[in-house]
Amino acid sequence: MRSDRSPWNWLLLVPIVVPLLVPIYNRVEPTLFGWPFFYWVQLLFVGLGVLTTVLVYRATRRSPADQAAARAAVTRDAAARTTDDRTGGH
Repeated sequence: MRSDRSPWNWLLLVPIVVPLLVPIYNRVEPTLFGWPFFYWVQLLFVGLGVLTTVLVYRATRRSPADQAAARAAVTRDAAARTTDDRTGGH
């Protein structure tokens, strides 16, 4: 059975917590193409969320061998469950 309790998952808190720190970016200057800092930095937070999610996904994804073993286990468990259902769970 696989555990999803990787330490990498803690990085997913970054794009959640950083936008909550409003005093850090609650200002007008510097502007970017006429947009106040407050607005364009929030667009950067979207990119931060995407990059963090990609990083965590790549760091925690299974190897092809682990994926094949998981598929085999699911198939084996499904076959055993079907057999148990036919025999009345004995």
